[in-house]
Amino acid sequence: EGGAGLAGAEEPCGAEGWAQDAVPPGAAFVAAASYRGPGNNDTRSNKALPILLWWSGSLFPHFPGDTERIDCPRGSCLVTRSRRVARHRRTKALIFYGTDFRAYEAPLPRLPHQTWALFHEESPMNNYVLSHPPGIQLFNYTATFRRESDYPLTLQWLPGVGYLRGPAVPLAEKDAWRRKGYAPVLYMQSHCDVPSDRDRYVRELMKYIQVDSYGKCLHNRELPSERLRDTSTATTEDSEFMTFIARYKFHLALENAICDDYMTEKLWRPMHLGAVPVYRGSPAVRDWMPNNLSIILIDDFDSPQELAKYLDFLDKNGEEYMKYLEYKNHGGIKNQFLLESLERREWGVNDMTLPNYLNGFECFICDRENTRVKEEQEHKKSHGKIPAPRPRIAQFKHMGCPMPTPGFGSVEDLSGGDGWKEMWLQDYWQSLDQGEALTAMIHRNESHQGRFWDYMHEIFLKRTRQH
Repeated sequence: EGGAGLAGAEEPCGAEGWAQDAVPPGAAFVAAASYRGPGNNDTRSNKALPILLWWSGSLFPHFPGDTERIDCPRGSCLVTRSRRVARHRRTKALIFYGTDFRAYEAPLPRLPHQTWALFHEESPMNNYVLSHPPGIQLFNYTATFRRESDYPLTLQWLPGVGYLRGPAVPLAEKDAWRRKGYAPVLYMQSHCDVPSDRDRYVRELMKYIQVDSYGKCLHNRELPSERLRDTSTATTEDSEFMTFIARYKFHLALENAICDDYMTEKLWRPMHLGAVPVYRGSPAVRDWMPNNLSIILIDDFDSPQELAKYLDFLDKNGEEYMKYLEYKNHGGIKNQFLLESLERREWGVNDMTLPNYLNGFECFICDRENTRVKEEQEHKKSHGKIPAPRPRIAQFKHMGCPMPTPGFGSVEDLSGGDGWKEMWLQDYWQSLDQGEALTAMIHRNESHQGRFWDYMHEIFLKRTRQH
């Protein structure tokens, strides 16, 4: 109970703790006043409120202190990043950031009165533990890029409908750019060796069509100035940089990992600029597109050679090419699911009139924990006549990303010493073992993190015997 002093602080914090919007890399940074919450009728003092602990303290969406009272629609909570309250009886939920979550560092023993919440808007490659049932089922609440999660973050890279409607560079200017010797296709990637194995595919595509590659991966052309070569210039959507890349007809938009609903600026930025994305990423990407003809899906083609033929056809036939940009015309966005999803979204992207998704998820948990506390109290008062609240467990589809596959060809085609195969297939299957090991530790009420590797060895021996 060492955190009682912190948790029992009487001074009212109000609802001023809404942090500045967590700006994703690739989005413009905008400074503005903090967002004020909606308030509620909760009259309890801070001493009586449930506590939510951000276990990943670097993500704590409040400043400048370590603790804040939040006033959410259904009730209030205290939120903190001080681990001193980890075992406090009023600490009802621990919030983990998926990229930082390590099975071998999880807080043990897991306390029966606490729920675990997962916030993971980043790539599945950052933590494949969460893509296996034993890993994701450690959590009670989720906020991920998957639409099936409790608090979906699917459109985190799309500021709004207006972003898609931005004007495109005229076709005549793009054709003039081509006559100067620039390629029809742009590739700009400096993060190489990723689970989607995108460079292997692009390398093959380059055999059949000209591709200008400015990043570190498959680099074959220099940006015109040192300033444009600075990585931060690209990630902040510098206007000169955006003007330069907008002249390309096609942008190769390959995510670093494959998973339903995982879509980043690699998809939305070219659509904003009026370049056609040549896309590989979310298998469900069509569900979110503004109309039925706005992107070219790599997986619709039998081979890179077939894709190159189609891109060459569009490059030489302006009328056919422009059909892919009709969504920018008045009334061109016809996908009601996309429009309704943006309208329904309660958080904003670089919009200081709305809460950011960190604060939104925080209040989501606060409201559910207040409901759970109330249901537990009613259960106790009824001496069992009213059933206890059933524990909520995250489902596989809240993350559930598939095993990585080669960007081109099959696993059988790869040599024994292939770096991608050794790195990512091993990481994927080891992550399953880690999820199983931590689950077993929790079920056995283990309290010593150091025993994690003993459990991993136990799982390894069991599998070896099975084979």
